[in-house]
Amino acid sequence: MSSAAIASRAWFWRLLLALGCAGAAGADAAPWGADYLPNVSLTTHNGKSVRLYDDLLKGRKVAIALMYTSCSETCPLITARMVELRRALGERVSRGLYFYSISIDPWDTPDVLKAYAAKFGAGGPGWEFLTGQEDDIALVIRKLGLSRPSDRDTPDGHTPILMVGDVDRGQWMRNSAVDNPQFLAATIVTFLRLGGTDIGPSYAQAEPLTVDRGQAVFESRCQGCHTLGNGDRLGPDLIGLYDRRDRRWVEAYIKAPERMRARGDPAALVLAKRFGNRMPAQTLGSEDTAALLNYLDLRPPRAALTTPGAVAH
Repeated sequence: MSSAAIASRAWFWRLLLALGCAGAAGADAAPWGADYLPNVSLTTHNGKSVRLYDDLLKGRKVAIALMYTSCSETCPLITARMVELRRALGERVSRGLYFYSISIDPWDTPDVLKAYAAKFGAGGPGWEFLTGQEDDIALVIRKLGLSRPSDRDTPDGHTPILMVGDVDRGQWMRNSAVDNPQFLAATIVTFLRLGGTDIGPSYAQAEPLTVDRGQAVFESRCQGCHTLGNGDRLGPDLIGLYDRRDRRWVEAYIKAPERMRARGDPAALVLAKRFGNRMPAQTLGSEDTAALLNYLDLRPPRAALTTPGAVAH
């Protein structure tokens, strides 16, 4: 992170604390409505000036997260997860549900946000990336419960929170923005009463789990940033990973990528420089880690996908 970015993070947190860093609406503001939610002016990634309450919240059901484009820690994962979440929710987004990604950096201009959204395949109908004055953004964050006092101690200055709300009903729910997208989608559909059954069967109808455990871990924790044979995304294509990296290195990197970068591991530093995103620690249990490593070991090398007659190993 640049010295300017660090200075801005510090200023931002001083401002948020001065405003009274609170996690949710107070007793004088239930349900949340026009008398509580600020109607500050923001700008969309398409350059349109909007009012938070009048144009973005009033009468709507919403999912809101924080980010900023120069973040190389959690923000890329948040946006990647939200892309998957939107895919799982299908046409509900823009037809009853709206996504908002709010930048906490005032230098994230509409053009910068638009390029960032395009990089992730984000934005589009029902999804706005938003920027504004720093004091206005701090007020929005406090009012919407998107901050925690511990955020100032995190590398990127905020927690991966996804606030989901039905504004007219005054009902809000705080979630992890990096949770399993299918789980989040089912939770949101139920909480916001969006209807439809295309998220998946109910638990009562579910059949015994047959998906490989390693595959399930990959799809829930890795697929937002990586592919298996479809090229680089926010991180490298992981097909044939063990042709390029020792398995022990992969395990160590999954568990503590920041530690490896801090001690100057050459491969970890090359990845950070090449992709501009810093993979966060995955906090997997030993069994899930082993299952993921075994699953990646079963993926064929890239050559096996393109060479006629090649045998996958």
